[in-house]
Amino acid sequence: MSGSHDTDQVQRRTLLVVLGLNALLFVGLGVGGLAADSSALLANAVDNGSDAAVYLISFLAVGRAFAWKRGAARASGVMLLIFAAGVLIDTGRRWLVGTEPVGWTMMGLAVVAAVINLICLQLIRSQSSDDVNMKAAETFSFNDFASNGGILVAGGLVMWLNQAWPDLVVGALVAAIAVKGGIDILKDANARREPSTSTGADQ
Repeated sequence: MSGSHDTDQVQRRTLLVVLGLNALLFVGLGVGGLAADSSALLANAVDNGSDAAVYLISFLAVGRAFAWKRGAARASGVMLLIFAAGVLIDTGRRWLVGTEPVGWTMMGLAVVAAVINLICLQLIRSQSSDDVNMKAAETFSFNDFASNGGILVAGGLVMWLNQAWPDLVVGALVAAIAVKGGIDILKDANARREPSTSTGADQ
C-alpha cells in the first residue's frame, strides 16, 4: 500500500506540473495566435487548453478505482476529438474568408512551446507507468511536440512564400494528429481490463 501511495503522489505532482505548463501555453499561444492571425498557433493553443483540462481529469483520477480511471481516459479521448472538430471548422472558415499569418511569430512561439512540451513529455515518461491516464498524458504531450515542429516549418514557409496556405495546412494537420490521439486513447481505455488483485483492500 505504501508503494502504491508513493506512486500516486508522484503521478499527482507530475500531472499538476504538466497541467500548469499546458495552461500557460494555452494563454501564450492563444494570444500569439490572435496577434499573428495564425490558424496553426490557435489550433495548438486550443489543443494545450484541452490538454490542461484532461490533465486535471487525470489528476483527479489518480488513486481511484479502475473504472473511474478508465472513464477519465475515455473523457480525455472524447475531448480531443471535439477539439479536432473545432479546429477543422475554424481552418475551413479561414480558408474561405482569408488570413494573413505572421511567420516569424509562428516560428518563435513554436520553439518555446516545443521546449515546454518536451519537458512535459520527459516528466511523464520518467514515471514508467502503465496507468491508462498517464499513457493518455504521454500521448497528448507527444502530439503537442510533433505539432510544434509542424508550426515551425509552416512559419518558415509563410515567410518564404508570403502565402497563408502553409499555416492552414498545419492547422488541419494538428487536428488530424488530435483525431489519431483521441482514437488511440479510446481504444486503449476500452481494451484494458481491471487488474486482478488478491484482495479488494486497494479499492
